[in-house]
This record gives sequence, C-alpha cells and structure tokens, in this order.
Amino acid sequence: MIFGLEFPPIENLVEWPNWFGPKDSFYGFNKIAFISLVAIVATSVLFILGNRKRSMVPKGAQNLVESSVAFIRDGIVLETMGPDGMRYLPYLVSLFFFILIGNIFEVIPFFHMPANARMAGPAVLALITWAYYIAVGLKHQGPKYFINAIAPPGVPKALYILVVPIEFLSTFIVRPFSLAVRLFANMLAGHILLVTFSVLCITLFTASLLALVLPLSFFMLVALTGFEVMVAFLQAYIFTILAAVYIGSSMHAEH
Repeated sequence: MIFGLEFPPIENLVEWPNWFGPKDSFYGFNKIAFISLVAIVATSVLFILGNRKRSMVPKGAQNLVESSVAFIRDGIVLETMGPDGMRYLPYLVSLFFFILIGNIFEVIPFFHMPANARMAGPAVLALITWAYYIAVGLKHQGPKYFINAIAPPGVPKALYILVVPIEFLSTFIVRPFSLAVRLFANMLAGHILLVTFSVLCITLFTASLLALVLPLSFFMLVALTGFEVMVAFLQAYIFTILAAVYIGSSMHAEH
C-alpha cells in the first residue's frame, strides 16, 4: 500500500489460473493459452478470407492481407534478405501476425493481457526461429554452416581463439535468448504500466481529496493505451525483422 493506495501483487498480473486441466500445472489451459489459440485462428482465418475471393481491385480482407504481405515483403524480406529470401516470406508473415495479434490483446476489454508478457510464448517463438535459421544454414551451406558461422573468413588466424567462442555464443545462444527476452520484457513492462494507471484511476475515483488528480491519471492511461498499440506493432515488427536477418545470414557463408 502506497499513500493509501493498494495495488495488486505482481503475481496477479502475470499468473492466471487454469480454466481446465490440473490446477496450477504448467500444461493447463488458461487465459494466455486461449489468447495464443485465438492468435493462431485469427491469423489463419484472415489469410483464408483474403485469398477466398480475389479481385483486381482488392477490398476488405484481401486488401488488408495484400497490403500486409507487401509491407513485410518490401520492408523486411527484400531489405534484409534480397530476392532469394522470398521463399521464407510465408513464415515471416505468419510470425508477424501471430505476435501482433497476441500483443494487441493488451488493450482489448475483458482480456487486458498480451500473450507475450509471459516468457513461454516468446521463448517458443525464439526457439522455432533458432531451429529455422539453422535449418536454412544447413540447406544452403551443408555441414560447413557451423564452421562458417563461428569462424568467419578473413579473420587473422591468431584471433580465432577469441572469435570462435564469441561467434558461437552470439549465433547459437545469444540470438534466441535476446529475441525472447526483448519481446517478453517490452510487453510485460507495458502491461505493468497500464495496470498501474488503471488501478490508480479506480482508486482516485473513490478517494475524496485525491480525486483532484484523477484527470491527469486518466489522461496518462489513455496515452499509454495508445502507446501500447504502437509497441504491440513495433515489437512484432522487430521480432520479424531480426528473424529475417538471422535467416538471411544463414543463406550465404560470406554473411
């Protein structure tokens, strides 16, 4: 309790009881699992509808899908991977929409929780991407991919004793870890801010003297809600563009 204001404990912000399945088990179905399921279904339905009745002048779902694919194709794939990366566009588009929809639940009434504010979701996405760019490396370079990844050409031989462990940690350990933590930490921080100002507004509304600062708190809550929408998009974009960079770096040894 701070200045007479009572805030919920931090575990109430990130821990959700299972709706069904064993109580408090890690494999039960709860709000986070439901949001992730909705993100999968919504992404699938969106592209099914967008591809259902195609016309020369796109509109509705087709317009949204084509604009989104063009944005990721031109702004991510071609910029980071070149024309050779077009074969990986479906994965990157799916990744972007799944993360974006999971994030946007932060501002949806009755949910108010981004799926990626729990570490498990970002960790799974990061591990899938990790396996993906290793598979791409093996496909394009064969077993030499691992040597090329940790021992880049052009480095003086005397420096390989330092470069090899650094490149190994950077490529195979730090990359997936940083992908997961960046997404998780940003969404959790935004979630905590929104909850803090929501509780503050509710508390000030019922307080007598402190109600004088309610308009300021409410303004901050509205501003942070808009900011979180931007963060939801930005984090999906950052995760996707980094995944594209990592996949692109696996395609050619000289990278």
